[in-house]
Amino acid sequence: ETLYSCGLRVSELVGMNENTFDDNLGIVRVMGKGKKERIVPVGSKAIAAVRRYREAKGSAGAAGTGRPLFQNLRGGRLTARSVARIINRHIERCAIARNISPHSLRHTFATHMLDAGADLRAIQELLGHASLSTTQKYTHVSVSRLMETYDKAHPKSREKRGTPAPGGHNAR
Repeated sequence: ETLYSCGLRVSELVGMNENTFDDNLGIVRVMGKGKKERIVPVGSKAIAAVRRYREAKGSAGAAGTGRPLFQNLRGGRLTARSVARIINRHIERCAIARNISPHSLRHTFATHMLDAGADLRAIQELLGHASLSTTQKYTHVSVSRLMETYDKAHPKSREKRGTPAPGGHNAR
């Protein structure tokens, strides 16, 4: 939930401590690439999931500590590999026949934000990209969806494909 809700890199997720996730304010402080810190909003479903997780592990009141937020069975920090295994376990339970990585959730976050009308610069900030060109790599899915919608809805779009629109004339 937290990976997708915040569009985090898996390294940012496993690097989170109890005191960097503020469920009251709905934000998380993460350390990104190049040791750059950023504040990212957290969705309500992720907040609820983290609260349940904290209660289950007995750290509901430990938000002020510097302990790892997401821990393995021995109380140590989760690794990127263990996060990938957890995701794969959930994918198998859902009987999804696709290979979904932690980074896929980051990509899905960006695509869904774009599809919902979010500004590319805002998504750049949320993802912690230094360059807008890096963020633009996530737009190809949205552009193809946009073209599909255009082709379905616009009466003149079929002319571009060599089929005149019903009752339509070519531009003069």
